Amino acid sequence: MNISGGNLPAMSSSGQGGEVYTAALSKKQQLADGAAALALIEGAAQATSAQSPAQSVTATLGNNVNIYV
Repeated sequence: MNISGGNLPAMSSSGQGGEVYTAALSKKQQLADGAAALALIEGAAQATSAQSPAQSVTATLGNNVNIYV
């Protein structure tokens, strides 16, 4: 593993190079976030489709509500 700074891209002193570099890093991060979000959505969709349907409850459940005033 090489952690020296020699392989980092050179930035101009005017600041424009830094802005371009920051924009490129930001775009890569947004793409990675989007890919992670899509993977999460696909995983959730697969999990819900793999689940068995809920068991039906009795027809009288919830028909009577006790209200005291």
